[in-house]
Amino acid sequence: MSESQFVLPGDVIVTGDYRPEQNVMLDGNRLMSTAVGFSEIEDNLVTVTPLTGLYTPKTDDLVIGKIVSHNALSWEVDINSYYPGILTAFDIFGKDYSASRDDLSLKLNTCDVILARIANVGSRDPLLTIIGENLGKIDSGELVKISPTKIPRLLGKHKSMIQSIEESTNVTITVGQNGFIILKCDDSAGLQKAIASIKMIGMTHDDATLEEKVQNILDGNN
Repeated sequence: MSESQFVLPGDVIVTGDYRPEQNVMLDGNRLMSTAVGFSEIEDNLVTVTPLTGLYTPKTDDLVIGKIVSHNALSWEVDINSYYPGILTAFDIFGKDYSASRDDLSLKLNTCDVILARIANVGSRDPLLTIIGENLGKIDSGELVKISPTKIPRLLGKHKSMIQSIEESTNVTITVGQNGFIILKCDDSAGLQKAIASIKMIGMTHDDATLEEKVQNILDGNN
């Protein structure tokens, strides 16, 4: 992997036999950024991770969402994206669902938080599912939001960063690829340290001392 570099829209990242991925366009043999962010090259693939922005849904991504509303057939879910996620009644009630018999609000209501997967992104509004292990309504926990682009940094290489925070604070952390994060802990001091660490990661841009800063928070030095 190449060293990341800060780029602006229109900046030439590299020329030659490379393939454009996220937020990159091909102009002849030049690969140019279409966003403000940091570029990376890996296995001839060129990607730009934007500094800010909303979540771009991808099939099978794990996301945390908040119920916004519902109609007779589905719930609308805020997943921090350009369009809301859609969770159908059939996903919960099964094929025997009847709009005249079954009340969606008895299962999920406005402001409820769910852990779901992106089932399909073929339509404008991504389709969600809560069929699967540990998926469904989240009954407790603290919700924290950071930019989706900072999720890889929060997880760390081989999930080293997230594991370090959990082990140091005894907090259970559930991370959505969409930037929504749920933290659970009976110890308020540990919970606040974990929240502060995650917010630090969310606010930091390309800082080589990030791990040290997070460790200072966990050690109670900040």
